[in-house]
Amino acid sequence: MKRLHTDILVSGGGIAGLTAACAFGAAGFTVICVDPTPPVTELENPSADLRSTAFLQPARQTLIDAGIWQHLEPYAAPLQIMRLADAGGAPGVIRKLADFDASEISDLPFGWNLPNWLLRREILNRIAELDTVEFRAGVATTRMTPRLTENLVMLSDGTQVAARLVVGADGRNSPVREMLGIGVKTWRYGQKALVFCVSHPRPHENISTEIHRSGGPFTLVPLPDSEGRYNSAVVWMETGPNATELMAMGESDFNTALNLRACDILGPLTVQGDKRLWPIIAQRADQMIGPRSALVAEAAHVVPPIGAQGLNMSLADIQTLLDLSVKNPTEVGNATMLERYARKRWPDVTARINGVDLLNRAAIAQSEGLRDLRLKGLQILYDIKPLRTTAMKAGLGAR
Repeated sequence: MKRLHTDILVSGGGIAGLTAACAFGAAGFTVICVDPTPPVTELENPSADLRSTAFLQPARQTLIDAGIWQHLEPYAAPLQIMRLADAGGAPGVIRKLADFDASEISDLPFGWNLPNWLLRREILNRIAELDTVEFRAGVATTRMTPRLTENLVMLSDGTQVAARLVVGADGRNSPVREMLGIGVKTWRYGQKALVFCVSHPRPHENISTEIHRSGGPFTLVPLPDSEGRYNSAVVWMETGPNATELMAMGESDFNTALNLRACDILGPLTVQGDKRLWPIIAQRADQMIGPRSALVAEAAHVVPPIGAQGLNMSLADIQTLLDLSVKNPTEVGNATMLERYARKRWPDVTARINGVDLLNRAAIAQSEGLRDLRLKGLQILYDIKPLRTTAMKAGLGAR
């Protein structure tokens, strides 16, 4: 049987897994990254991931160090203002706008937004530049046998890999987590999210807008302009039955519902391309480490798409693992290093899961009384400057 030796085996070729491979490879570690599903890197592909991802300020430095940012920057739409809008009164009418401007706390925008399919394409372009990284598409992790100094990993193509550290970046249904026997706690909200892209007649002016009414937030996130069009990504969270009903509507009825929910904030919206439906849950692994193994990203934690927390938590996982590895290269994958990783990440992960859970439950509010209470909370948060700036800094999760 053929056996390969590597410092790091990354199981999972999503955005987090590919980023982890680049980050460790750029730092001089040898990396093998595998994923059973070849990544889709063209918008025209029916399987393309139509979601977008906002990288917040701290994540940008991780991407710079990994050599990824220069591939992404030409396509990135900056997020200068995070706008919260309460529309809990008459349908289609905004009662309160609160603009949280990054200039109050930084010289940089809060973050930058890019389409997920494009992210995969450009991160793979970076991997092609790295002699230290090998990416195997269409290959799965099938078995792990941890030993004192290495983890013996069997791959679906018959290869055995001896890795000092296995990084489980293989999603919310993580096979690595299952192989390690680590359980999960799951929160269900009875929600689904419609995800699609729109064009609109008014410029977004680098403002990400989250409109709250009921069922969950309706979020418009800036995308780069193209062919004379202003573009945004939409994440429309609704109760499961309402979301399913919206997906089943004809074009005319859907456009009417869409523009009523968008409250004319960017003018009439026109759907570009297909719509997708995603279930909304929160999830946390019972622990983030196992023998010669660490869980990152959705293998470790899942949150609803509020406040751009999801992938940015994932990149904080990766950066923490990398920092510990660079600081003590001889300890990569050993119990001491992994325990430090867990101690550093667990409090932040728990706090952010709880915080997003609270925000989402407030956004779901159906009754008029709860909507009015949410409006009052927004007014207090925005009108008191120390509270406003504290909330902005907490949202960034600066490392």
